[in-house]
Amino acid sequence: MALQRIEADFHRSADTHLFRLDGVAALPGIDLYLKDESTHPTGSLKHRLARSLFLFAICNGWIREGTTVIEASSGSTAVSEAYFARMLNLPFIAVMPRRTSPEKVAAIRFYGGDCHFVEDPAALYTVSEALARERNGHFMDQFTYAERATDWRGNNNIAESIYRQMERERFPIPRWVVMGAGTGGTSATIGRYVRYKQVDTRLCVVDVANSVFYDSYRQGRRDITIGVGSRIEGIGRPRCEPSFVPGVVDRMERVPDAASIGAMRVLAERLGRKPGGSTGTNFYGVCRLAAEMAGRGETGSIVTLLCDPGERYLHTYYDDGWLAENGLDIAPYVEQVARFLDSGRWVEPAGA
Repeated sequence: MALQRIEADFHRSADTHLFRLDGVAALPGIDLYLKDESTHPTGSLKHRLARSLFLFAICNGWIREGTTVIEASSGSTAVSEAYFARMLNLPFIAVMPRRTSPEKVAAIRFYGGDCHFVEDPAALYTVSEALARERNGHFMDQFTYAERATDWRGNNNIAESIYRQMERERFPIPRWVVMGAGTGGTSATIGRYVRYKQVDTRLCVVDVANSVFYDSYRQGRRDITIGVGSRIEGIGRPRCEPSFVPGVVDRMERVPDAASIGAMRVLAERLGRKPGGSTGTNFYGVCRLAAEMAGRGETGSIVTLLCDPGERYLHTYYDDGWLAENGLDIAPYVEQVARFLDSGRWVEPAGA
C-alpha cells in the first residue's frame, strides 16, 4: 500500500519545466537554461530525492507501518520527506541547524513533521542516529543513500528529463551541466548518466564557503572536515559525504557566498520571480563558464537547476539587514553578473 501511494503521487505529478533564459543578447552563440525544480509539490529539487529515499527504504524493509523517520537536513529535503511521511501516516523528525530559515521550518511543520534543532551542524548525523535509536525508528541518511537510491541509467530521473527536454533546442547536447552539491546525489546521477549515454557534456560542480567538497576534489581526499556549516542552505557540507562521487565530476569551482546571493538577486530581476540561494551559486558558475566559452569563440548550451523558490529566504538572502549582519557585501557581484549579461564582459570584482 505504501508503494502504491508513492507511485500514485508520482503519476499525478508532471515533469518540471526547462526554460531558456531570454534577453541575453551579449551571448548570441550560447544558450542558458534552467530546469525549474521549484515546481514540485514540495517546492524543490529534493522532492525527487525524498521519493527515491522512501522507495529505497521501504523496499529494503527499513520502513514499516508506524516507523518514525528521522532525517538530517538543512531544510528542503526535510520538507519533502515530511510530505511523504504524512502521505504514509508516519511520524517524521527533521534534525537541522538552528539557523535554518523560518520559512522551511514552517513548511516542515505544515506537513506534520517535528523539528529538532542543533547548534553545531557537524552534530546532525550523531543526533539523528541517536534519535532513531531512541524511537526505534529509521535514520533516512540522505548523505549516504542519495547516490544509490536513484536509478542513474534512466527511469525518468533528472538527467534523462533534461536531455529529453533539450532534444529540439538549437544545441541539444549541453556543453556543460552546472550544479551545487549537498548530498552529491544529483551530481552523481547526472555524471553517471552522461557517461552511460556517451554524450559530449561536462559536469561542473560549484561549491560554497564553509564546505569541503572543493578541497576534497582538488586534493583527492575524503577525510577533510571543518567545524562550521554552509550559509547557502541546501549545498555545501562540513565533511565529504558518502554520496559525493568525484570521479564523475569534470570541474569544480568555488563560489563566495556574496557571489551566490548577488547572482541570485540579478537572476530574480531577469526572471521576474525569486530563486533561492543555491540557484544563485549555480548561476554564478554558469556565467563564469559562459564567459570562458565566449572568450574562446565557442557556441553551445549550458543547463543548470533552479533548485527552490526564494520565498523560503525572505528573512535571509532577500533581507538587506540580514546581509549586513552577516558581513555580506553583494554589490560587487550584482554589478559583475549584470554587466556580464548585458555586455558579455566578465570582470572579477576587486579583491575577489
